[in-house]
Amino acid sequence: MKNNWLTLKSLFLCVSALGVSGLILSGCAESANLNVGEWSLEYDAHANGIDISKGSKLIYDNVYASYKLADSVVSTRDYAKHHVSTKKINDHFGEGYHYEVTYTGNNLPALVQSFYVYPAKDYVLTDFTLESTTEIASNYMAPVNVDQMPEVLNQGENNRALFIPFDNDCWIRYQSHPLTFTELTSYEVTAIFNNDDREAVVVGSVEHDSWKTGITIGKGNIYNVGSLVCYGGVADKTTRDSKPHGALKGTKIKSPKILVGFFKDWREGMEEYAQANAVIAPPKAWDKAVPFGWNSWGALQFNLTYPKALEVSDFYKENLQSHHFVNSDNLVYTGLDSGWNSFSEEELKAFVDRCKANGQVAGVYWTPFTDWAKNPEREIKEMPGYKYKDVYLYANGKPQELDGAYAVDPTHPAIEAMMKHTSELFHRTGFEYVKMDFMTHGAMEADKWYNPEIQTGIQGYNYGMQLLDKYFGDMYINLSISPVFPAHYAQSRRIACDAWNKMKDTEYTLNALSYGWWQDKVYQFNDPDHIVLRDATDGENRARVTSGVITGIFIAGDDFSKGGSKEVKEKAMKYLTNAEINAIANGESFHPVDGNGEKSENQFVRMDKDGKAYYAVFNYMDQELKMTTALERLGLDSSKEYKLKELWSGIESTAKTNLEVTVPACDVAIFKMEE
Repeated sequence: MKNNWLTLKSLFLCVSALGVSGLILSGCAESANLNVGEWSLEYDAHANGIDISKGSKLIYDNVYASYKLADSVVSTRDYAKHHVSTKKINDHFGEGYHYEVTYTGNNLPALVQSFYVYPAKDYVLTDFTLESTTEIASNYMAPVNVDQMPEVLNQGENNRALFIPFDNDCWIRYQSHPLTFTELTSYEVTAIFNNDDREAVVVGSVEHDSWKTGITIGKGNIYNVGSLVCYGGVADKTTRDSKPHGALKGTKIKSPKILVGFFKDWREGMEEYAQANAVIAPPKAWDKAVPFGWNSWGALQFNLTYPKALEVSDFYKENLQSHHFVNSDNLVYTGLDSGWNSFSEEELKAFVDRCKANGQVAGVYWTPFTDWAKNPEREIKEMPGYKYKDVYLYANGKPQELDGAYAVDPTHPAIEAMMKHTSELFHRTGFEYVKMDFMTHGAMEADKWYNPEIQTGIQGYNYGMQLLDKYFGDMYINLSISPVFPAHYAQSRRIACDAWNKMKDTEYTLNALSYGWWQDKVYQFNDPDHIVLRDATDGENRARVTSGVITGIFIAGDDFSKGGSKEVKEKAMKYLTNAEINAIANGESFHPVDGNGEKSENQFVRMDKDGKAYYAVFNYMDQELKMTTALERLGLDSSKEYKLKELWSGIESTAKTNLEVTVPACDVAIFKMEE
């Protein structure tokens, strides 16, 4: 049967009709099977669900769709009539088949459930629409419901499920959970995998135009999860919401499109998930090198002044740029963070000019969706006639506060006026890079939006981000505190919350890299936050710098003005100028070796196109770490001998079959490996 690229079979005990484009079923004991490549979809008319298999293995058992209508939850199991059809498709994902089940009857909206199956992919995509002659509304649409997941993974105590956060605020952490939880909700995507053989189920949303998507996993045992539901409509404290998700309204409404896959390696699965997102919403273009640079928030913060900014630019020019701290375009990005508004416009222009004279690109900072003053009666100077109380995003009649600021409505014309005004200032003065911060405020659910067509927080956020692209789109945009998705409005995004100089900061950053490295497929680059060296040991300095170069953009943050300490400048000239370390920073994130860390992973690897491999081992502990790793586990050929060079010490060695590593307390070792 698998020799045929497509086989559509129908077995009938009773037949109501047979059409050219599909099969019309009416509650009899029928089944309709679709086989595409390794994928097999089998429709069960009694259960109104779909079995999804890959090869001979049942991956998703009796998948059904559900939604909320008024105060009730309705599912495909509640419908009386069904029509199954299939047709060839050729879209951005490639050639495949569209498998469609239409449910009608029982005075319910018509439900059209779709599966998009591609023979060359390790995943299937699915979504559904609701259609009615009168308006319908729903704030919960779940394309994937499985009451009991099959035992897909091999039994083992290293079976895991990933928690992926909605955003990076409040020092939230990613987590790899043993399957001992009662219930786990992940945001936008999760992987359920065996860490030993790495096989994995990956489920997640690939559309982010209207919905915040949750994946709720029910209790199983240490070997397998129980139920699995992937739905649009999650809104809780983790999404920073204080009221339920907004409802889509209309005569036709659509769920998010969901990827359901099975992969030989959970890491490849997460990367394919990211690449599927990038097919639908390609990353914001960037044809230049990964940014190296400086950001004032790392040390100066609100002590930033115009003279200090000039001094930092000069320090980079005189001490770092000629000693390998430049990207491959021979540029450095020198960024003013919060506090730049103490500069006059003339000073901003002069700072930009100094940066250009020093071979640098000037950067700046803004928070487009916040009111830090929290003064409702204050007039909006960019649009007289409006006060701030007119632009707040209200929840249950009250302004919404997060991180000390009120959230504002991205759809309000006064917010667009602020964007236009700020953009004109940045362009007049010559800035080319902007760090946009506290973006989650713009994605909150609300009582209403100024634009009546906006029905959900993510719709409002997309509206605001489209305006941001209109006014700032010719600049490099780096998102700081922000949702993971939608991702296509910025070249880079902070992978975690704020991080500074200590080993705890390195570990926190690497927690996000451990389980979120794949985001460099939906952004051009990940951002490990500013690399700060002050008040830390040599080992902590090496570890923090390494965490930066293996993550993405490489931005330092100490006070290099004339008033800055001699010690921190010496540290910079020592730890920011290692040519071989800096050469690693090409913007491509390392990925984890394993996925079963108690808090974070400590081994990361990257294979480069030139055949070189890089392997980093971090020691977060206050005692020496000794470990042995199989080269095969790193993706290398265990039968070959490799030449190794540890790039901080310069020590050279060889390894075959296994690699023995010793890392001092609170330090790192990073190896270049080649045949």
